[in-house]
Amino acid sequence: DTGEGHSQKVATHYNALQECGLVERNRSRIVHMRNFNNWLKSLLIGEILDLVRRDRREVCVLDLGCGKGGDLLKWRKGRISRLVCADIAGVSVEQCQQRYTDMKRRSHPNERIFTAEFITADCSRELLSKKLSDPELQFDVCSCQFVYHYSFESQQQADTMLRNACERLRPGGFFIGTTPDAYELVKRVEQSDSNSFGNEVYRVTFQKKGDYSLFGCQYDFNLEGVVNVPEFLVYFPLFVEMAKKYNMRLVYKKTFQQFFDEKIKDEGNKTLMQRMQALE
Repeated sequence: DTGEGHSQKVATHYNALQECGLVERNRSRIVHMRNFNNWLKSLLIGEILDLVRRDRREVCVLDLGCGKGGDLLKWRKGRISRLVCADIAGVSVEQCQQRYTDMKRRSHPNERIFTAEFITADCSRELLSKKLSDPELQFDVCSCQFVYHYSFESQQQADTMLRNACERLRPGGFFIGTTPDAYELVKRVEQSDSNSFGNEVYRVTFQKKGDYSLFGCQYDFNLEGVVNVPEFLVYFPLFVEMAKKYNMRLVYKKTFQQFFDEKIKDEGNKTLMQRMQALE
């Protein structure tokens, strides 16, 4: 595949995913995993917004790889002032915009909902700063959830994605995100008898074992009910090094297991997890 072709593949896949009805989604065996991921993102986003709000009343956020707008309610709960949503899949961006419009329409007249802007762009190849309605706009937070690893197809793409995430951040701003754990993926495929591993719900298949390049190390991830999209390993020490170019330093990194162990000690977090049905 040409690089352009691969990006197009990602866009096509996500555009093809229909909005599932809530009932159908709840029947799916992966519903608890989705809920767990949402619980984790809720805490991550909530904590970072609390931190930012100590210094700023008006909080501006970039949702990089926003998808269909799964985090819109989290931004609403976080009482941000402005949101820019960007994604490669045009249909997803339209649905995200529709969700925002519906949310605004249904909100209480006294509730001040953040203003929003929606951009369809391949953030690993195009500069967002050129597409913003306000070229001077700066962000307090950039959030990139389960998306950044797609950009590790090449050094150029990974760098462009990083530039989009960081170049418009205010001094003291945060880049937060979630991405698959390359160490865990490699460990599991190395322990496997073949070039793949998984169970009846998911399967990860590498093109070959024993050779894991820093960029373009492709694997296929197949999850029940979700279209198969090629992904790429993110070697985290390299990612940290690359981010220094944009004056970023690592302040927090945890695996999902470590994050869970740390946060579940808090009763409020535990209650939220039960309410979100994040455990089977």
